[in-house]
Amino acid sequence: MDNPCEAIREWVQQLPELVQPLGVGVAGMVPYIEGEGAAGIGIILGINPVVAALAAMIGNFLSVLAVVTISARVRERVVAGRGNDGAPTDPASRAPSERRAKGQRRLQGWLSRFGVPGASLLAPLALPTQLTAAFFAASGVRTERVLFWQAIAILLWTGVIAALATGFVGFLGW
Repeated sequence: MDNPCEAIREWVQQLPELVQPLGVGVAGMVPYIEGEGAAGIGIILGINPVVAALAAMIGNFLSVLAVVTISARVRERVVAGRGNDGAPTDPASRAPSERRAKGQRRLQGWLSRFGVPGASLLAPLALPTQLTAAFFAASGVRTERVLFWQAIAILLWTGVIAALATGFVGFLGW
Protein backbone atom coordinates (compact mmCIF):
# COMPACT_ATOMS: atom_id res chain seq x y z
CA MET A 1 0.00 0.00 0.00
CA ASP A 2 1.27 3.46 -0.88
CA ASN A 3 1.87 5.91 1.93
CA PRO A 4 -0.84 8.60 1.75
CA CYS A 5 1.48 10.93 3.68
CA GLU A 6 4.41 10.60 1.29
CA ALA A 7 4.62 14.30 0.39
CA ILE A 8 4.62 15.33 4.05
CA ARG A 9 7.08 12.56 4.86
CA GLU A 10 9.50 13.81 2.18
CA TRP A 11 9.18 17.36 3.51
CA VAL A 12 9.90 16.18 7.09
CA GLN A 13 12.93 14.20 5.90
CA GLN A 14 14.34 17.37 4.30
CA LEU A 15 14.28 19.19 7.65
CA PRO A 16 17.50 19.21 9.69
CA GLU A 17 17.70 16.18 11.99
CA LEU A 18 17.58 18.40 15.07
CA VAL A 19 14.35 20.09 13.97
CA GLN A 20 12.44 16.84 13.39
CA PRO A 21 12.28 15.76 17.06
CA LEU A 22 11.64 19.36 18.14
CA GLY A 23 8.51 19.34 15.99
CA VAL A 24 7.43 16.06 17.58
CA GLY A 25 8.10 17.50 21.04
CA VAL A 26 6.01 20.58 20.32
CA ALA A 27 3.19 18.36 19.05
CA GLY A 28 3.47 16.36 22.28
CA MET A 29 2.67 19.52 24.24
CA VAL A 30 -0.73 19.88 22.58
CA PRO A 31 -3.63 18.44 24.61
CA TYR A 32 -5.38 15.51 22.90
CA ILE A 33 -2.34 14.96 20.64
CA GLU A 34 0.08 14.51 23.54
CA GLY A 35 2.97 12.07 23.59
CA GLU A 36 0.98 9.22 22.11
CA GLY A 37 -0.27 11.09 19.07
CA ALA A 38 2.97 12.97 18.50
CA ALA A 39 5.05 9.78 18.59
CA GLY A 40 2.66 8.01 16.22
CA ILE A 41 2.65 10.92 13.79
CA GLY A 42 6.44 11.25 13.95
CA ILE A 43 6.94 7.54 13.26
CA ILE A 44 4.47 7.56 10.36
CA LEU A 45 6.34 10.57 8.93
CA GLY A 46 9.62 8.64 8.96
CA ILE A 47 11.33 9.83 12.13
CA ASN A 48 13.30 7.19 14.02
CA PRO A 49 10.79 5.54 16.42
CA VAL A 50 13.02 5.89 19.48
CA VAL A 51 13.76 9.55 18.74
CA ALA A 52 10.09 10.28 18.01
CA ALA A 53 8.92 8.56 21.20
CA LEU A 54 11.50 10.29 23.41
CA ALA A 55 10.79 13.72 21.91
CA ALA A 56 7.04 13.20 22.30
CA MET A 57 7.43 12.07 25.93
CA ILE A 58 9.61 15.05 26.79
CA GLY A 59 7.26 17.54 25.14
CA ASN A 60 4.21 16.02 26.83
CA PHE A 61 5.90 15.97 30.24
CA LEU A 62 7.11 19.58 29.95
CA SER A 63 3.56 20.76 29.29
CA VAL A 64 2.26 18.69 32.24
CA LEU A 65 5.00 20.18 34.43
CA ALA A 66 3.91 23.71 33.49
CA VAL A 67 0.23 22.95 34.10
CA VAL A 68 0.87 21.28 37.47
CA THR A 69 3.12 24.12 38.64
CA ILE A 70 0.56 26.76 37.70
CA SER A 71 -2.39 24.78 39.13
CA ALA A 72 -0.61 24.16 42.43
CA ARG A 73 0.27 27.85 42.79
CA VAL A 74 -3.29 28.92 42.03
CA ARG A 75 -4.59 26.44 44.61
CA GLU A 76 -2.15 27.75 47.23
CA ARG A 77 -3.37 31.30 46.67
CA VAL A 78 -7.02 30.28 46.84
CA VAL A 79 -6.50 28.27 50.02
CA ALA A 80 -4.49 31.13 51.57
CA GLY A 81 -7.41 33.46 50.87
CA ARG A 82 -9.83 31.31 52.87
CA GLY A 83 -10.44 31.34 56.59
CA ASN A 84 -9.69 28.45 58.94
CA ASP A 85 -13.09 26.91 58.24
CA GLY A 86 -12.39 26.81 54.48
CA ALA A 87 -14.94 29.52 53.72
CA PRO A 88 -13.96 32.53 51.63
CA THR A 89 -12.85 35.46 53.81
CA ASP A 90 -14.63 37.91 51.51
CA PRO A 91 -18.39 37.69 52.20
CA ALA A 92 -19.08 38.87 48.66
CA SER A 93 -17.52 35.67 47.31
CA ARG A 94 -20.06 33.33 45.81
CA ALA A 95 -20.38 29.64 46.56
CA PRO A 96 -19.42 27.30 43.73
CA SER A 97 -22.15 26.68 41.21
CA GLU A 98 -24.10 23.43 41.45
CA ARG A 99 -22.49 22.20 38.24
CA ARG A 100 -18.98 22.95 39.52
CA ALA A 101 -19.69 21.30 42.88
CA LYS A 102 -20.96 18.19 41.06
CA GLY A 103 -17.76 18.05 38.99
CA GLN A 104 -15.66 18.39 42.13
CA ARG A 105 -17.56 15.53 43.79
CA ARG A 106 -17.11 13.36 40.71
CA LEU A 107 -13.37 14.02 40.59
CA GLN A 108 -13.04 13.34 44.30
CA GLY A 109 -14.87 10.03 43.84
CA TRP A 110 -12.58 9.15 40.96
CA LEU A 111 -9.51 9.88 43.02
CA SER A 112 -10.92 7.89 45.95
CA ARG A 113 -11.78 4.90 43.79
CA PHE A 114 -8.60 4.63 41.72
CA GLY A 115 -6.10 6.76 43.60
CA VAL A 116 -3.61 8.95 41.82
CA PRO A 117 -1.75 5.97 40.24
CA GLY A 118 -4.85 4.33 38.77
CA ALA A 119 -6.45 7.57 37.68
CA SER A 120 -3.19 8.74 36.07
CA LEU A 121 -2.77 5.50 34.14
CA LEU A 122 -6.41 5.25 33.01
CA ALA A 123 -7.16 8.92 32.34
CA PRO A 124 -5.33 9.13 28.97
CA LEU A 125 -8.08 6.90 27.57
CA ALA A 126 -10.52 9.79 27.96
CA LEU A 127 -8.73 13.01 28.97
CA PRO A 128 -5.48 14.76 28.15
CA THR A 129 -2.74 14.34 30.72
CA GLN A 130 -2.57 18.12 31.12
CA LEU A 131 -6.21 18.28 32.18
CA THR A 132 -5.90 15.30 34.52
CA ALA A 133 -2.78 16.76 36.11
CA ALA A 134 -4.48 20.14 36.60
CA PHE A 135 -7.42 18.43 38.33
CA PHE A 136 -5.10 16.53 40.65
CA ALA A 137 -3.00 19.57 41.55
CA ALA A 138 -6.06 21.76 42.06
CA SER A 139 -7.64 19.16 44.35
CA GLY A 140 -4.62 19.20 46.64
CA VAL A 141 -2.60 16.15 45.56
CA ARG A 142 1.11 16.79 46.17
CA THR A 143 2.87 18.16 43.09
CA GLU A 144 5.64 15.53 43.22
CA ARG A 145 3.11 12.70 43.31
CA VAL A 146 1.13 14.13 40.38
CA LEU A 147 4.29 14.58 38.30
CA PHE A 148 5.60 11.10 39.14
CA TRP A 149 2.41 9.30 38.10
CA GLN A 150 1.84 11.49 35.06
CA ALA A 151 5.40 10.71 33.93
CA ILE A 152 4.71 6.97 34.34
CA ALA A 153 1.48 7.32 32.35
CA ILE A 154 3.22 9.30 29.60
CA LEU A 155 6.03 6.74 29.36
CA LEU A 156 3.62 3.83 29.29
CA TRP A 157 1.07 5.16 26.80
CA THR A 158 3.61 6.80 24.49
CA GLY A 159 5.70 3.61 24.50
CA VAL A 160 2.68 1.46 23.63
CA ILE A 161 1.55 3.74 20.81
CA ALA A 162 5.11 4.09 19.48
CA ALA A 163 5.46 0.30 19.36
CA LEU A 164 2.10 -0.05 17.60
CA ALA A 165 2.95 2.72 15.12
CA THR A 166 6.32 1.11 14.39
CA GLY A 167 4.63 -2.23 13.77
CA PHE A 168 1.97 -0.55 11.63
CA VAL A 169 4.54 1.24 9.47
CA GLY A 170 6.56 -1.97 9.11
CA PHE A 171 3.47 -4.03 8.27
CA LEU A 172 2.41 -1.60 5.56
CA GLY A 173 5.95 -1.28 4.23
CA TRP A 174 6.12 2.49 4.59
